[in-house]
Formats: sequence, C-alpha cells, structure tokens
Amino acid sequence: MTSHITKFSVVALLVASIAGTARQDSVNASPPPSLINVCLITNDVSRLVAFYSDVLRIRPKLTGTEYAEFSTGVGTLAIFSAESQEKYMPHSAEPASNRTAILEFRVSDVDKEYARLQGIVKTWVKPPTTQPWGTRSIYFRDPDGNLVNFFARVQNE
Repeated sequence: MTSHITKFSVVALLVASIAGTARQDSVNASPPPSLINVCLITNDVSRLVAFYSDVLRIRPKLTGTEYAEFSTGVGTLAIFSAESQEKYMPHSAEPASNRTAILEFRVSDVDKEYARLQGIVKTWVKPPTTQPWGTRSIYFRDPDGNLVNFFARVQNE
C-alpha cells in the first residue's frame, strides 16, 4: 500500500510541477504582436497624403512635409518620404514598387464608396464584387500603385 501511495504522490507532484511551470510560462510570456500601423514609403508625400485624405475622409496628422498619419480608429496608415527613409535606413525601401500587399479598409457600403470614389481613384482593379469568402469589395490602386481594398461583410440572406 505504501508503494502505491508513493507512486501516486510522485505522479501528483510531477503533474503539479508541470502545471506550475505552464502557469509560470504563461505569466512570463509576452502577448503576441499587434499590427497597428502600416507605413507607405513614397517619393511624393503630398500627392499620397492628398489622395488618402480624399479616399479615407480623414485629416492626417502631419509632421513637417516628410511624414503623415491617418488614424482609422483601428490602426494607422502612415506616409513617409523616401528621402527621409534613406537617411534613417539606407537601401531599405523602394517606393512605388509594391505588388504583394493589399491595404484593406472596412466600409459600411461598398457600392456607395465606389460611386463616391469615381472622381478620386484613377486606377480601378475590380468593381464592386461579392467575394466567395463573404465580403463585397472594390479594389483600386493609389497613385504609387499600392493595391487598396474597400470591403464590407455580406449579410446572410
């Protein structure tokens, strides 16, 4: 009987030790990173700022003529001059050459936004379309060629 209690006690201590270690690891663990900011590097800050001011209907916070931020309430879209970027981190960015990322903004009505943006957007990629994954979207390019998506969740009908 003693050896049974001893084996049980050892197992209980081992389980308690592992659980304590797991709790300690979770206490010491950092939270996962949160994406809060996207920064576009451009050769023409004023052109991109004017475009996004009209498209987003948000006044940017300007820091001189080299940097601007558009706070969307969820994250921030920043615009930074290529010349300044080169000073801080030489050879780290190539303006107006992105073909892999999409800036995505949730809107309340994609079709109304499509109509509103007709005089602002010069390059349309896709008109209002309901996507198989449950969103209605419009895709267009900003003046530097960055791909932008305005989308809304589709109501189940």
